[in-house]
Amino acid sequence: MQTVEGGLREHHKAQRRLRILDAARELLRAEPDAAISTERIAARAEVSPATVYNLIGPRDKIWEALAAGFMDELEGRLAVLAGSDPREVVRSTVQLFVDDPVVSRRMVREWEKSGLVLDRSPLTQVRQAMADARTRGLLRADIDTDALAAVVAASCVGALHQWVAALIDDERFLARALFSLDVALAAAAADPHRDQLLAPLRTRGPA
Repeated sequence: MQTVEGGLREHHKAQRRLRILDAARELLRAEPDAAISTERIAARAEVSPATVYNLIGPRDKIWEALAAGFMDELEGRLAVLAGSDPREVVRSTVQLFVDDPVVSRRMVREWEKSGLVLDRSPLTQVRQAMADARTRGLLRADIDTDALAAVVAASCVGALHQWVAALIDDERFLARALFSLDVALAAAAADPHRDQLLAPLRTRGPA
């Protein structure tokens, strides 16, 4: 009986937590430049400010929780992709941010650790896709695919911050993220596949 009650308590806590994060997103979309406070989020979610603090934490933790929500959504999207194409991982990542631009831009601007936003996902999926490409012989056997994936992720974070600052539009955000991936793949290409992996760079316009 205690186990059932404990499970119900955890379920209700999880539901309240989701409601709080949904409330934060709704407030951001309704007033993109307005300040976000625990009190406003609590009122929108119909919980007490203490509940927001206990289930999420102070304001910076709200941004962190929103970032985790983005990555949860991304992992769900990537799970339904057939195969492990690193280009599809990058496309899905960029699309996730541009699908909810108000929330994603505020989250990246406000969260002091936003440089880590891609560390959990898609970095894990890019690492795996790179390792699979090496196993299939597309990339050289001596390539450290974890290091290669980290370089791509760092470049994508840079493109993300340019997009957040409105220095580039959605199309160029995607182009720059894919460009960083294609450069990495071409540099690491095994000889039989070099022309194949260089082709996107030869046909691409300026990023």
